[in-house]
Amino acid sequence: MLSAVHSLIDSVGQRLDIPQAVIDQLKAFNKEHAFDITLDNGKSFKAYRMQHNNKRGPYKGGIRYHPDVNLDEVQALATLMSLKTAAVNIPMGGGKGGIAVNPRELNEAELEELSRKYVRHLQPHIGSEKDVPAPDVNTDSKIIDWMVDEFGKLSGAADVASFTGKNIANGGSAGRTAATGRGGVIALAELLRLMGKSDENFTFAVQGFGNVGSYFGTVAEVTNPNWQLVGASDSQAGIQREAGLNATELQEFKADRGRFKDYMSDDTQIISNEDLLGMDVDILVLAGLEDSLTAQNMKNVRAKYIVEMANGPITSEAYDYLTAAGKVILPDVVANAGGVIVSYLEWLQNKNDEHWSEDKVNKQLTDLMEKAVQDMYEAAQQDKTDLKQAAFAMAIKRLTA
Repeated sequence: MLSAVHSLIDSVGQRLDIPQAVIDQLKAFNKEHAFDITLDNGKSFKAYRMQHNNKRGPYKGGIRYHPDVNLDEVQALATLMSLKTAAVNIPMGGGKGGIAVNPRELNEAELEELSRKYVRHLQPHIGSEKDVPAPDVNTDSKIIDWMVDEFGKLSGAADVASFTGKNIANGGSAGRTAATGRGGVIALAELLRLMGKSDENFTFAVQGFGNVGSYFGTVAEVTNPNWQLVGASDSQAGIQREAGLNATELQEFKADRGRFKDYMSDDTQIISNEDLLGMDVDILVLAGLEDSLTAQNMKNVRAKYIVEMANGPITSEAYDYLTAAGKVILPDVVANAGGVIVSYLEWLQNKNDEHWSEDKVNKQLTDLMEKAVQDMYEAAQQDKTDLKQAAFAMAIKRLTA
């Protein structure tokens, strides 16, 4: 995954005539932390925090708990976060963290111990002016609250801005839970407006109807009634209904730990995840994990528009093929930046000892996201390139200026 990110940075850097030495410096990490965490019961886990680039502000990036977490993945995601914060023009840098663990195999006491020991190792290297972590895959506000508490105990002073994604009562921001999904809807709506297609009717399918994908669906349902959800999937199965699906009902079904393989409704078909990727829809939303579209399934995609709500959901080979085939791909460094934008807004509120209304947060998110899409689209038109190349070029210019 990291090699694919570096390859794209190299190609964009060459097109911009940026000296290779400057590009190599951009690819390098400021600091890398790889360590083991051993619980009191003897269970041991690999842990990471990659601090890629802080030229524009404190490192920013989530912490994920997943069995497949590894050094290459965390390095790639940290690099993408540097590009993402630059692409949407917020004053933060790029970082990423993770622990190779299945949190469902730990009880709550073990999970808390793991989270606190992660902070104990990193405490000298993080903080509101150094590195501001946030939740990611399989982490949430409860875990972040433990981390903030541990950081405060170790540093001897409360610093609520040291982490984002906290509970509202502990300094979290209104609108944070839905931010990534909402940001994707805002970005897609703005792109379609710029393309002169705002008034058209669209069908869409969401691969990965978890936190991000479900909020993409529920926000779109309210703000863009001319978009109709007709397919959704989780890790085990998908569902489709030509007459349309109710995103709010599906979100409630998933919140009750429902699995789409068990979903029962009139005129709804159970399909595979791969079937969903090949559905005859206008818009395909990729909100699962990385590498969802590959050389093996890229030719099955029928959607005209693809939205990268996950990080790196399309491999390089698949991206080249789909772009050549005329697909419009809204890239992850802009499409899924809603989460980091609202994390930045939470950090800003904490620094200023303020708490904004959800309307104010969403207004700021909308302004920042729409401006990023406008900048990206304009750059793509001027340079006669695709949106991802344009977004990377925009970010790299800001990081190397």
